Amino acid sequence: MKTLVLIIVSAVFVNNFVLNRFLGICPFLGVSKRVSTALGMSAAVVFVMTMASAATWLVYEYLLVPFDLVYLQTVTFILVIASLVQLVETALLKMSPALYKALGIYLPLITTNCAVLGVAVLNVQKQYDLVETTVFGFGAAVGFGLAMLIFSGIRERIELCDTPVPFRGTAIGLVTAGLLSLAFWGFTGLVKM
Repeated sequence: MKTLVLIIVSAVFVNNFVLNRFLGICPFLGVSKRVSTALGMSAAVVFVMTMASAATWLVYEYLLVPFDLVYLQTVTFILVIASLVQLVETALLKMSPALYKALGIYLPLITTNCAVLGVAVLNVQKQYDLVETTVFGFGAAVGFGLAMLIFSGIRERIELCDTPVPFRGTAIGLVTAGLLSLAFWGFTGLVKM
C-alpha cells in the first residue's frame, strides 16, 4: 500500500507530466482558458489515461510479449488510446453536448497527447504490475488535471488584470506556465523512486 501511495504522490507532484516532464503541453495551453473547460478535459484525461494504462499493460503482457511483437508497442498503444478516446467522445456527445462543443478539437487530440502515450510507455519501462500501472496512470492523470485546473484559474485571474500589452495572450500564458513549473519543482525531494 505504501508503494501505491508513493506512486500517486510522485506522479501528481514530483514527476508531474505537464510541469516536470513537459508532456501534454498542447491541451494544457489550449483548454486552460476557463476552469469549467479545464475541469471537463481533466475528467476525460483521467478516464482515458487510467483505462489506457490498464489496457496497454494487458495488451503488452498478454499479446505483445508472448508473441514476440514488442516492436509494435507504440502502434498498439496508440490504437488502444484512440479507441478509448472515441468511447469518451461518444459518451460526452450523448451526456454533455455543451462540454463536447467546448472541448472542440482538443478532445480528439487526447489520442495524440504524448502524456497518455508516455504513461503507457513508462509503465512498461518501470516494469509495474497491473495494479501499479493503473495507479500510476491515475496519478499521472490527476497531476495533469491539477496542473490544468491551477493554470486555468490563474489565467482567468490574469484576464481581469491590467497586463502590459507585450505580455498579453500567449506570452503571459507561457510565463505563468513556467512559474507554475518552478513551483512544482519544489516537490522534487518529496519522493525518491
